[in-house]
Amino acid sequence: MEGYKRFLFFLVTSLLLGFLSVLFSLVWVFHWREGLSWDGGAAEFNWHPVLIITGFIFIQGIAIIVYRLPWTWKCSKLLMKCIHAGLHLTALVLAVVSLVAVFDFHNAKNIPNMYSLHSWIGLTVVILFALQLVLGFSVYLLPFAPDSLRAALMPIHVYSGLLIFGTVIATALLGITEKLIFALKTPSYSTSPPEAIFVNTLGVFILVFGALVIWMTTQPAWKRPQSQSVKALHPNGGSPDVTEESSTATGYSNTDKSDVEMNSEAAARKRNLKLDEAGQRSTM
Repeated sequence: MEGYKRFLFFLVTSLLLGFLSVLFSLVWVFHWREGLSWDGGAAEFNWHPVLIITGFIFIQGIAIIVYRLPWTWKCSKLLMKCIHAGLHLTALVLAVVSLVAVFDFHNAKNIPNMYSLHSWIGLTVVILFALQLVLGFSVYLLPFAPDSLRAALMPIHVYSGLLIFGTVIATALLGITEKLIFALKTPSYSTSPPEAIFVNTLGVFILVFGALVIWMTTQPAWKRPQSQSVKALHPNGGSPDVTEESSTATGYSNTDKSDVEMNSEAAARKRNLKLDEAGQRSTM
């Protein structure tokens, strides 16, 4: 990998910040709030930030960068797809449970649902994430989609995944601020009590973690190499898998491109041979 040490620095830093984000969320709800329970009270609501940060942010971030890990490049692409999809599915399950906790708490306390910008964007991004997961599973994990469709949808799949992840980060920061404003009355949020400073730090960790994940994902030098990307999925034969690296603007597959390059090199050698022969005749 080009710039391996730099990649390793970004990876370790992002994982550390992600882990700290989860740890800070647990310290927040156990030290300043009422812990965790499932009784319709405030402790049930606390599942929402903990599960969102753990699943929808930390686990989803790991799922996004799993293809970038160079020590997995020798693994089967099908295995990596299953890990990628499994992590995303885990993130979705935790996000859905966190939504159930919020709605259950609101209904138990007669608090209106879906009135804030945080709730609007949050529910929307969960639905979009579920659709993204279903589409990715249907097109890239199941063997029924043609290679041309996979190649055509890959840029959309990558872009929408990063867009959803970035929106999740923004929505989480909205939710953290909203919770602090509602919960901190004496002393108020504006006076910067210890809880506010602690949770604002948590927000910074989340933001930097998301930025590092997106940075690592968008660096071309850190993509899975083509030689490791294109492998046969079926041991008894079959067409090679199509990935984001194997599709090009010309529409050639990797096999087609190899043939074209070989033909071009052969033609170039023939032209060079003719020029050498002509040069030798002119000097005689």
